[in-house]
Amino acid sequence: MATGVRFPTDSSTATARQVVADALRKVDPVGAQAAERETNWRRGYLIHFSRLLEAGLATPEDAVTIATEGLRSIREQMRCGDGSLADALDSRAAGHDWSTVDITGEAEPETELSVPYRGRRLTGADLDDQLDDWVQRGVVEPTFSEAIREVAAHPEWLRLEGDTVVVLGAGAEMGPYRSLLRWGADVIAVDLPRADIQKRIRDHAREGAGRVRLPVGGKETGADLLHTLPELGRWLDDLEGRLVLGTYCYADGATHVRVSAAADTLAARLLSQRPDTALAYLATPTDVFAVPAGAVTTSNDAYENGRRLLRAPFRTLSGGRLLQRNYPPDVEIGVCDSLVPQQGPNYALAKRVQRWRAAVARHDGATVSLNVAPATRTASVVKNRALAAAYAGAHRFGVEVFEPATSNVLMAALLVHDLRSDRVPAEEPWREEAYAAAHGGLWTAGYHPRSALGLAAVLGFAGSRA
Repeated sequence: MATGVRFPTDSSTATARQVVADALRKVDPVGAQAAERETNWRRGYLIHFSRLLEAGLATPEDAVTIATEGLRSIREQMRCGDGSLADALDSRAAGHDWSTVDITGEAEPETELSVPYRGRRLTGADLDDQLDDWVQRGVVEPTFSEAIREVAAHPEWLRLEGDTVVVLGAGAEMGPYRSLLRWGADVIAVDLPRADIQKRIRDHAREGAGRVRLPVGGKETGADLLHTLPELGRWLDDLEGRLVLGTYCYADGATHVRVSAAADTLAARLLSQRPDTALAYLATPTDVFAVPAGAVTTSNDAYENGRRLLRAPFRTLSGGRLLQRNYPPDVEIGVCDSLVPQQGPNYALAKRVQRWRAAVARHDGATVSLNVAPATRTASVVKNRALAAAYAGAHRFGVEVFEPATSNVLMAALLVHDLRSDRVPAEEPWREEAYAAAHGGLWTAGYHPRSALGLAAVLGFAGSRA
């Protein structure tokens, strides 16, 4: 059985089902009962995660209630040490006091936003042209282009002077660690105490232009969120200045939920002890989102202008399952369900916990950066052959899949924008999630993502073989 932060039983299914039911209970009691009665969670979770979003669309208060109850449930159910996760950081951690390794980079800070894209570095007019192209093709929301342009116009923001960014998962492919260092930011790099990971983190620190601090527990550099959560919390308590807690951790299967729950406990503690703390997350595009009218109109136009003669036989042979339209006609707010069954319910819950915390913290007045990142060819994705094939064929359906280097810089720039711009967040959580979204075209595609996923995989596999 797992140790440290863990599920109350050997199976994650019962906990996940209970968390979803508890989240829905006050707003959608019928939906809560349906989740509790689901007998095939591995296949049936999709509809319940969609309901978590849809039940919160009536009022902002409903969305915040769902998020609050979901967080409460997972905090009370998950275990840490001899008690619940809710109690994990309430007492002083036992054991050795932690120390700090401090590294200052040797490079000069970059003073211009530069985005790597298809073998080029985009700046100035070239970056403007590419942003226009992405918007025109429906790859990003127009507000994404506006936000990136604002950062490019204010290169003095890039250094994030006065803030200390705590990067949980500093070695993650989709994290902002390297971009922040190139810009000269002050970073706390937290990742597993593994020699290969820590060497990579140190090498990037020396090559960068910022300041990096690493936690050291005993003889090990690094921190394992699952097994040293209280100690890490105590170490962070001693840091001065405003912290920006960025959660970029990833793990396979149920471990991802455990890590996400541990990081959320840390976020709740920091917000309680240090109310000026800001939070940062990346939302996956393969989730359920409410999308604005402009994206719905683009999608419906794409469906109507699609190749009907080619679409008809697929629809007929599949009994209507393939190439379904993404949204009903004439809806003002669309619901884009891009959940991918291959990623599984644990992945969905781990990412939903982050969206819930963002909604609750923002409602309570905290600064929050949560941005929808584009589908990206990370190692964790392409090792799944079905997903790798689907990504290879996605362009046939108007979806652009990004390289990690491009996504990293763009998402780090959005983090800078969220921390430095004077934009007032939207009252409705769904609108705030849709702001500056880089969904890659999933929201504007003519077809429901899952109804085209199989064909994209077939076309992608055939293309790679060719």
